[in-house]
Amino acid sequence: MKNIVLTAAVASIALVSCGTVQSLVQNTFPYTANVLISTGVPADKEVSSTATASNVQTWFGGNNNAKIKDVRISDAKVSVVTPSGGNLSAFKSIKVYISSSGTGERLVASRTNISTDASSLTLDLENTGFLDEVVKSTGVTVRTVYELKNQTSSDMNLRIALNFSSIPAN
Repeated sequence: MKNIVLTAAVASIALVSCGTVQSLVQNTFPYTANVLISTGVPADKEVSSTATASNVQTWFGGNNNAKIKDVRISDAKVSVVTPSGGNLSAFKSIKVYISSSGTGERLVASRTNISTDASSLTLDLENTGFLDEVVKSTGVTVRTVYELKNQTSSDMNLRIALNFSSIPAN
């Protein structure tokens, strides 16, 4: 009797764990892209940089077969990767667009009038509606448009981290 109860408890925990992991994977997922800010970038002029975004699904063949729908942007953050101890004080504004093969570009996050000396910043989300078509396609690209208040004294690498939420498709 003890073995049956123990086996049932272990099976229940395993099923709940699998369901939780599947739920997490299907309902929130990140994309990241890196942006290089060169020392020669002029101040008070919008500059654009495009990078291929990557996420965990890319390693498993893309999101095109993902059983998700109603995909929306849920969080967007920009962080200084290098130089060590670098900050975002040189930036006036940042806009982040996403697109993929066969889809139009969509503004997903931005921030204007940046006045921080922190090394990371949460961006304001744009009301873009559902992004299923973009994230379930191949070759998701992130285009970052930024404007500097003043030129940087050294090259700077930024990481753009975008998180999306969805619900499971039937």
